[in-house]
Order: sequence, then structure tokens, then C-alpha cells
Amino acid sequence: MTARRTAVLTLGVAVALIAGATLGNGGANLMPLFIDDFSARFGLGDSGAGLVGAAQLMATAVVTLRLAGRAARPGRVRMTRTGLAVAGAGFVGATAASDLPTLILANLVIGAGLGAVYAAATAAIAATDDADKASAVTIAGTVAVTALLIMAVPAANHSLGEGTGFLVMALWCLLAWPLVRGLPDGPATATPAVPGTGIGTGIGTETGAAPEAQGPTRTATPSWVLLGAIALLWAVTQGAWAYASVFGREHAGMSASAVSVVLAVSGVVALVGAALGPVAARRFGRTRSLAAFIVAQALSMAVLVLTRDPVLFVVAAVLWQACQLAVLVQTLAAAALLDPSGRLVASLSGASALGTGIGPLAVGAVLDTAGAGVLGVLLALGTLVASVPPLRMTVASATADRARRPEPAPAAPTG
Repeated sequence: MTARRTAVLTLGVAVALIAGATLGNGGANLMPLFIDDFSARFGLGDSGAGLVGAAQLMATAVVTLRLAGRAARPGRVRMTRTGLAVAGAGFVGATAASDLPTLILANLVIGAGLGAVYAAATAAIAATDDADKASAVTIAGTVAVTALLIMAVPAANHSLGEGTGFLVMALWCLLAWPLVRGLPDGPATATPAVPGTGIGTGIGTETGAAPEAQGPTRTATPSWVLLGAIALLWAVTQGAWAYASVFGREHAGMSASAVSVVLAVSGVVALVGAALGPVAARRFGRTRSLAAFIVAQALSMAVLVLTRDPVLFVVAAVLWQACQLAVLVQTLAAAALLDPSGRLVASLSGASALGTGIGPLAVGAVLDTAGAGVLGVLLALGTLVASVPPLRMTVASATADRARRPEPAPAAPTG
């Protein structure tokens, strides 16, 4: 087995990871703003604007999954820049669109470009020397930059005219072009299968390994069960988040401005979860700590949906968001340790993007037909059920990490 070749998490590498991840997941994070723009410019109803947004998110998910294998090989900077160029062209097209077919086509182009960026940027996390730290830094930076974009996009639409918010995103694609040059390529390693876990059973040989590799790079092919679980986990999470404002106003009796403040503050405070995730993994073990975060996330999500108390709503929102980021950090780090090529991380990112696109539609349908009581129970159960394969992955990652560690040299004979 060859030694793992990794990149030190320098400032340049961190900036590249943050720039790529922010744009790759930008469609999901900024979709409420995009939907407002679609509705205002083209007179679309909620369902029509939602379907346009879903087209973009599904394109991102499909392209991320399709390019996961390519993202495991060298050339991530070129792949990311190609995605930036495609997404930038799509954002310009969305700005200039004057009819619905053009708008849909532009969003498909945006989604395809962002998918390439997302696959390359998330796969690069596995090429760093500390997957936990790299995941935490990437997620925390993405949250911060996304917060700036959430302010910049509607400001542009308000001051410069409807649709110009997409030009802000096109400008960010241009700005990210030089920043992503620090993305590290995949390591020249052979990743061992982990028997009995169901995670390493699909490991195959990837071509195009770095010249210095002693043998072919082996990458972990994720099972459909794992991908489906990650998609379900993020469908539940994103679906609940899409209707969080509704729960605060209609159930907890809060004003729209108060709910907005609570959600904004919870998003910032949630950065504590990104920092706490790696610390908990080292202190209590990744599987045990991840299980605790998932249970806390499920319970706080159910409370947020069901409570009639504004104070409980605030507490649940903050705890939920903190646990969500901790779960995300730990999941990405476990995937990076299990498969240093980055293919597994990119595949799971694609699955999460798929769940993000489906979640709001599914949650809205359940809320309309069955009500908040049934929805709260289903969200909690869905989170717990979806957590089983990721928890098994953390066990497999720990086994693979121990297998890669060099054995200690035997003690010299005495006397």
C-alpha cells in the first residue's frame, strides 16, 4: 500500500475549498431569493417558481453524482474552473431571460456548472492532511460567505432592477476563478476495503492515478443505500428549513420580522456546531458523537415544527442548526477518511443536493395533506432512519484509518 499524499491545510487551500463549496451549494442556499425573482419577473405562482428552482437543484445533484468519479482524479482546478464558466454563463442567461423556456434553460445550465464545482471542491477535502479541520473550515467559511451573498443578491435586485441579483452570482464566479487554484488533487493512495461494513464492498480501480503512485488508486464506490440515506437526511433537513418561517408565524405566534431574526441568528450561532463536531469526534469517538448529534437534531426539529411556545421555538431553531452543521462536518470527514481519493465525498455531496431539491416539495405536500403533527413525527423518524448508513460509514472510516496507519517498529532485542 502506498503512503497517503495529502495537502497541508494552508490559507490558500482553505480559501479554495470555501470558494468552491460556497458556489457549489449556492443554488440551494440562495434558492428562496431566486424563487422570489422568478415570481416577480414572470408572474409565476409558488408552485411554478418552485419547479423552476427544482430544475436547477436537480441539475446540480445529477451532475455532482455523475462527476464524482472524475473528481477523484487529478485536474480538480481545471474541472472547477470549467464549472465556474458554465455556471457564470447560466447566471448571465437568467438575467437576460425574457420568457419562461429561456429561464428554465438558463437554470439547467446554472445547475450543471454548479454541480461540477461542487463535485471537485468537496472531493478536494479528502486530499487535505486533516479531514475534520478541513470540513469544519470549509463549512464555516461557506456559511459566512453565503450570508454576504444573501444580502448582496436582493440588494442588487432592489437597487439595479429585477434579475440583476444573478449578475452578482456571475461576478462571484469570476472572483472565484483565481481563488480555486489552491484546490489540492487526489492522493496517490490505495484505499483498502473494509470487510463487514457494506461500505468498502464496492471499491474499484480508478484510472488516471498520479504518476508517483506505486499502484492504481482505489476509490470507494458508495452503495445506493448510503446515497439514499444521505438524500433522505437532507430532504428532511432542507424541507423543514424551507417552512421554518411558516412554523414560527403560524404555530409559535411570532411576527415575520421576529422569525427572520431568529433564523438569521440561529444560522450564525450554528457555526459553533461546525467547530464542536471535530472536537466531539476526538473526545468521544466519531460514531458515538455523531449519533448524539443526530438524535438532538431529530428532537429539536420535531419541537420546532410542533411547539406553540416562542421561547421553545428559538431554542429548537438554534440547537437544530448547530447539530445539523456538526452532523455535516462529521459525515464529510468520515467519508474523506474512508476514501482519500475524494470520490465518496463528492458522491455524498451529490446525494445531499438531490435531497435538498426534493425536500421542500415533499414536506410541503405532507404539511398540506396531513398537518404539522404528522409532519413533526415523520421528520424526526426520517432523520433517525436516514442516520443508520452514515453511522455505519463512521465505523468503517475508523477501521480504514487504523489500517492506513504505519505499524510501530518492533522493539530491539535486549541483552
